[in-house]
Amino acid sequence: MAVNMPDSKVVPATFGISKDSTNSSNLSWNDYFKDPNLKSLITVALQNNQELLITMQEIEMAKNDIRVRKGALLPSVGLRAGSGVEKVGRYTSQGAGDATTEIAPGKEFPDPLTDFNVGAYANWEVDIWKKLRNSKKAAVTRYLATVEGKNFVITNLISEVADSYYELLALDSQLEIVKKNIQLQQNALEIVKIQKEAARATELAVQKFQAEVLASKSMEFQINQKIVETENTINFLLGRYPEKITRDSASFLNLLPASIQSGVPSQLLANRPDIKQAELDLKAAKLDVKVARAEFYPSLDISAAFGLQAFKTSYLTKFPESLLYNLVGDVAAPLINRNAIKAEFANANARQLQALYNYDRTILNAYLEVANQLANINNLEKSYALKAQQVKSLNTSISVANDLFKSARADYFEVLMTQRDALDAKLELVETKKDQLNAFVQVYKALGGGWK
Repeated sequence: MAVNMPDSKVVPATFGISKDSTNSSNLSWNDYFKDPNLKSLITVALQNNQELLITMQEIEMAKNDIRVRKGALLPSVGLRAGSGVEKVGRYTSQGAGDATTEIAPGKEFPDPLTDFNVGAYANWEVDIWKKLRNSKKAAVTRYLATVEGKNFVITNLISEVADSYYELLALDSQLEIVKKNIQLQQNALEIVKIQKEAARATELAVQKFQAEVLASKSMEFQINQKIVETENTINFLLGRYPEKITRDSASFLNLLPASIQSGVPSQLLANRPDIKQAELDLKAAKLDVKVARAEFYPSLDISAAFGLQAFKTSYLTKFPESLLYNLVGDVAAPLINRNAIKAEFANANARQLQALYNYDRTILNAYLEVANQLANINNLEKSYALKAQQVKSLNTSISVANDLFKSARADYFEVLMTQRDALDAKLELVETKKDQLNAFVQVYKALGGGWK
């Protein structure tokens, strides 16, 4: 009936050519992030986030499950008191016997017969095959898994707050760029209007410049809406109703991510809460198989009772006549219809395999997340440098185009396209900076940082 477990895959030795074991995930989030406004937001989120609070209650439920499993190892003891009345037929063996029995000289057996009892009772399943002990160990292991699940929620929460915060800074910067571009376009529009009056430009040029101004103003409102939504996303993560998010967007493009030390992949096994949770789930599943296997074996139950019983309350205090006690031991084993036990054992084995595959998948996903973000950081650094040069060139080209247009050496279409290209490049530069900072956040999360 045993199921062979496939071997777990071996984690690669490195993420690349470096074998340095220094790992950025060992830094606390308070040291990893430098922005005081961001750190203040994370602090509030860790106190108020509803998902985290829900997870904390899951830990409490898992803790209570341990108490249930632990209680099953001990005898259950209780007190019982009761009363009743019984009337049997006179012409029955019991009725005839009661009628001819005297309790004391001259005192007949009462009819109908009342019954009063008070006593203690106990039941205990002797854990011969460690079924109950393994069940308790599985509960303890699942409790530890929920703790790791809480740590994973913390890691994700910190990264979500940081990502949303940097997105908000990026939107502020984009809004500022669009506002400056609107001013630039309006200045160009005024020049075109003057040139039209001097017969050096046409109405077509005026309308095209006017359309560009309107398009940029429309973009301004779109960005404003995104700012509202991003602020409310942060407020939701912080577990509060909408309020203004304090931040400093002035130097967004000058923000530099700290250098990242990825360490070696084997450190993921100790740093990533989701991997540790999957490992604990696997251990619990193995214990469940042992519990299911023990169901095939005989069980020993011991029951006992001790108390007082009489048909009249005044007789309850008469010793030893009113005394009752019993001690019973039962050995029972399933013999014929064991299909339900076999099915549960098969399910336990299947869940064990599921847990193993989930463990391997979690490790693989963790490794790929780190590898992807390390490559992303490297490529974004190069991309940002090139886009910065592009913006510099296009800023220069705007001045050149305006001068040529004023001297009638360039037409309005060239000016429009230059302004549009410069706007797109500036917005893309901000977007790339945001991606850089998000990669800085995501690699920290991928390495398992934030929960310590």
